[in-house]
Amino acid sequence: MGFMKEFKEFAMRGNVVDMAVGIIIGGAFGKIVSSFVGDVIMPPLGLLIGGVDFTNLSITLKPAVDKAAAVTLNYGKFIQTIFDFTIIALAIFVAIKAMNALKKKEEAAPAAPAPPPQQEVLLGEIRDLLKARR
Repeated sequence: MGFMKEFKEFAMRGNVVDMAVGIIIGGAFGKIVSSFVGDVIMPPLGLLIGGVDFTNLSITLKPAVDKAAAVTLNYGKFIQTIFDFTIIALAIFVAIKAMNALKKKEEAAPAAPAPPPQQEVLLGEIRDLLKARR
């Protein structure tokens, strides 16, 4: 089998395409959540702790000398990333929990059992008639 034919079969599998769609949607969702965290959550939080913007928090390890830039430990960006991760994880947890609740409702209401085949109904009637003759 040729390389291109194998690659085409691999790339066109249903689960590979589904995964690609999931990754693309996940990337877009990540941008939405990052904007939500950075633009909606962090300003009030920064206001609560005295107007501090987490992304600008850093410790200078070595000050700038001549043309060399300062060496800083940017722990504020790390804190911001932790908040982003926490909110993304919470949003995904809530979405999955809602989907599971919908699944449970569908499973909880089982469909009515199918009526027995006509042959079984007739056999049951014959059995009942034979019992009545005894």
